[in-house]
Amino acid sequence: MSIYITTIALIFVILLGGIVVDRLYRLFAARNPQLGPFRKSGCGSCSCHGGSCDTPSR
Repeated sequence: MSIYITTIALIFVILLGGIVVDRLYRLFAARNPQLGPFRKSGCGSCSCHGGSCDTPSR
């Protein structure tokens, strides 16, 4: 039973950590606009215009 609770707690902490990192990244990008635009998740290796990815970036 303790392994089950530990696993649930670990998954919860990892998910919260991901949310914290995403919010810190958004805050950093907002405070440093000279470094370029905030890259939304889902647009890995493409140029995004108007919310759609059309051409790969190099």
